[in-house]
Amino acid sequence: MARKSYSREFRERAVALVREQEAEYGSQWETIRSVAAKVNVSAEGLRRWVRQAEVDAGVRPGTSSEESAELRRLRRENAERRRANEILKAASAFFARELDPRPPRS
Repeated sequence: MARKSYSREFRERAVALVREQEAEYGSQWETIRSVAAKVNVSAEGLRRWVRQAEVDAGVRPGTSSEESAELRRLRRENAERRRANEILKAASAFFARELDPRPPRS
């Protein structure tokens, strides 16, 4: 099943609807299920959006969206540096062999 991508604005509005309507239902899950049906998203997906919004607001412990984005950026940067280091190691080994004045062994 292909994942559908929703805009940040859409997700924020859906989470806001959950918060606005929470008092009308017996539990947050009931609210989420109702709002999910109205905005045509899966209840589990909306639940995750609500939880992440709670983390971002500091209401719930966890890794904020900002921290996650920074972590992804740093991991990507590290991987790029590792690749560059491997290329430089291979190049230095190659040039060290090329510049070695001793004749090659047979």
